[in-house]
Amino acid sequence: MHKPWKTLPGSRREPAGLERVVLRRLPLVTLAGTALCVLPALIGRWRWGGDLSAEALRALQMADIWSAAMVVLWWTAVLTVALVCFVVMVMKGPAYVADRYDMPDSDRPA
Repeated sequence: MHKPWKTLPGSRREPAGLERVVLRRLPLVTLAGTALCVLPALIGRWRWGGDLSAEALRALQMADIWSAAMVVLWWTAVLTVALVCFVVMVMKGPAYVADRYDMPDSDRPA
């Protein structure tokens, strides 16, 4: 029976490092950063919520657009950091043996 994940003999795992700490803190950092990104729009609604002039509506729309853009940028940055941490975790794990691929013309090149 062929094992799909065969570790390389003599390979070792490196101990967990800063990547685990960062991954554990990412949910809180995501929530706090999202709240800070939405804060300008909320403050604008609180400040100019009763005033329905065209200038106030335009300012509120701009605050909403900028807040949405900041949230998307923040989430993209957090996702990038999470992917980097995951790659570091995988790279610190054991080495695996790859399947052999016999070249059809390995003994006598074409």
